[in-house]
Amino acid sequence: MKNIAHLVLFLLLFSACDRKEPASPIQFSDQRIPEIGLSEKQLHDRILGMLVGSAIGDAMGAPTEMWSRDAIKLEYGFVESLDSMVREVSPEGIWIANLPAGGTTDDTRWKVLTSDYLLTQNTNELDARDFAKQILNSYESYTKEFENIKSTDPEPFEAVTLKMGWLQEWAKVSHPFIEDNLVGYADSLGKFYGGEMVCAGLLYSPALGAYFPGNPEKAYREAYKLSLYDLGYAKDISALSAAMAAAGMKAGATKESLLATLRIDPENYFQSRLVGRTSHNILKNALLISSESAKQDSLGNKLHPDSKALQFAFSQLDQRLQDMPFHAGEIWLQTLTAMVYSDFEFMGTMTFLVNYGRDNDTTAAVAGGILGAFYGFEKLPKLEREKVLSVNKEMLGIDLEKTANDLTAHMLGN
Repeated sequence: MKNIAHLVLFLLLFSACDRKEPASPIQFSDQRIPEIGLSEKQLHDRILGMLVGSAIGDAMGAPTEMWSRDAIKLEYGFVESLDSMVREVSPEGIWIANLPAGGTTDDTRWKVLTSDYLLTQNTNELDARDFAKQILNSYESYTKEFENIKSTDPEPFEAVTLKMGWLQEWAKVSHPFIEDNLVGYADSLGKFYGGEMVCAGLLYSPALGAYFPGNPEKAYREAYKLSLYDLGYAKDISALSAAMAAAGMKAGATKESLLATLRIDPENYFQSRLVGRTSHNILKNALLISSESAKQDSLGNKLHPDSKALQFAFSQLDQRLQDMPFHAGEIWLQTLTAMVYSDFEFMGTMTFLVNYGRDNDTTAAVAGGILGAFYGFEKLPKLEREKVLSVNKEMLGIDLEKTANDLTAHMLGN
């Protein structure tokens, strides 16, 4: 009987993420898109790169999410690749216990939910109310699923409760926003996850950036509109992460042009009286930490576990921790530091973030989405990209290839 219950739980969780049909046989051409200088095939490669790059980061950090460095080292050693996750389920974490290497958490679910939303939008401007409706409708579908369960076993209820818990805070903010209830929206936003400045928009903003390839300022403006769950300067941070992803998706993009994107300021944060632009101070800290760390290197390998440079960088980040690991400012500092420290190399950035700890699946997913958009799918590490694709599709019902196909075709007007 217990085995049957476990099977029911697995089947319910398999349907937790929207099931996808096998990747559609869409053929993209070599025809150039003048605005970004990429061909249709290259655009698809960058979109798939964003999705899979983010999922690789998510999967690498998922086994040790929120762990201390000592705990990571004790159980996993120095993490440089995907590994299985022996951990409990949670609404924001994994939905199936003890997933194999390549399994993912809410960081990947958010990219898929956002991509599904983008398929309903035109390619010039996004509607924030539609995004709120997408989230609220998903949450309400879970509540109906809960109400329709006909069982005396606890497992089906537990499975759906995970899905409801994932979006319950977001639903509280979405409803008054959709209804133009300004007082209700302000009140619910002020209580979002206890009123803390959690990294809300960073969970999905790289996907928004990919929707405006080669146009970082446009990506910033549209992502800023959709940062309706962010508090304070987290809105600026979310928009900047979208801008970086967009900047990477242009022919001739460089590491320098990615960093230069962080200077754009469509919402005039630099003019903030007495404070200035906090996100720019975070960038300066990331550059300083990376520069000072380079002076400590004695092994010639900055990503060796015994590297003095790496330990120095970690210690500097330790001095700038916030009250909680998923604070938007902390996430952004660690993400930028890792990319600059690793010279924007993909696996080097993932290795830095995962071994640092804290909310390492989210930091690695944010960086992975930006760098995946920059490098494209074909330049991502083969073993990791194939493992993530197969485990997500076969065990979690997440077909990242189909999502990329559909999103590319939609953006091309096909």
